[in-house]
Amino acid sequence: MNALKDSRNEVVGVFGPTGTGKSLISCAYGISTVLAGTFKRFIIARPVVDVTTGEALTPERLGDLYYRVATSYLEDILEGIVGKEDILKLIQEGKVMVTDVSYLRGRTFDDCLIFLDDAQSVQPESAAEILMRIGRNSRLIIAGDPVLQRPLGIEKDGATLLREVLLNEENAVVVDLGLKDIVRPGARRGVKVVFELRMRKRELSEAEKQIMDSLRVHAPDADVVSVIEFKAEKENLDVKSENVPDVLIIAKEGHLGRVVGKGGERIRTIENESGYRIRAVEMSLEFKNWIRAIHPVGWIGKHIIDADFGGPELVVTVRKQAFGAFVGQRGSYISSIQQLLNLKIPLR
Repeated sequence: MNALKDSRNEVVGVFGPTGTGKSLISCAYGISTVLAGTFKRFIIARPVVDVTTGEALTPERLGDLYYRVATSYLEDILEGIVGKEDILKLIQEGKVMVTDVSYLRGRTFDDCLIFLDDAQSVQPESAAEILMRIGRNSRLIIAGDPVLQRPLGIEKDGATLLREVLLNEENAVVVDLGLKDIVRPGARRGVKVVFELRMRKRELSEAEKQIMDSLRVHAPDADVVSVIEFKAEKENLDVKSENVPDVLIIAKEGHLGRVVGKGGERIRTIENESGYRIRAVEMSLEFKNWIRAIHPVGWIGKHIIDADFGGPELVVTVRKQAFGAFVGQRGSYISSIQQLLNLKIPLR
């Protein structure tokens, strides 16, 4: 909220997972500025996406239904803060507008506060153009989730691109929120489910399929989310530590013991059959456990203070005395973990 209140920030970017209050705070602030007369209009632009197909839905296609859906979004967000009748009145007076992202194209807005929500669903080619729409005495708020809600198969979504631009833009500020900032009841569970679904949808290699088949035979009562084999990556990165496994098994929460077996007998059997060094972790949002499972330095886990998302990156906080051991020579350990987890880890 401090970033929004500072009028020197012409553009404020807020990025993080669902449930962190990005939309709530932005909309509440926007309504308050219109009521106070700071801005003449509060324009909310957000893509409406079909959750089944991932296709963007437009006013041209849906007609009045689009605006009813968009308006109900605002009512739901501000429930208990601003009454529905008050919201409807502001909309009828033209002081608040909920519209499609395409409405911003080719227009310049003066005396307006513009809020672009769900920026991860904005087409990358449209992302930069949005920054050009800020007119006289106007400001822009951008919110998005560049990690868990970004479209699959896209290297850089709209939220990621806009965040990169804002980091080096004058009179702009970026606020990164993480899992620890989730405040909405049930949202953390939802984030975990989304992350798990993405893991389950991974296309397995032939080696990973063989490990999965062995798990079905030797651990039939275990729910395995995914199997990640990275022996070739280890060799390419010249990671020789015995602490780094060849295969990481992701077990459903509560099923780790079933995967490992009594005294580790199940894992050992699968290791003997496959010839891989295997380790298993429980599916969770505690990324410290993931890093500890594959980091070449066995004792590094006790020096990791926190591991949480910051924008599209996994920000890991390590005690100063262990920083060198965590990073490795010329950053080799960080590079290997980034490739193995498919997440960028900045050095700070």
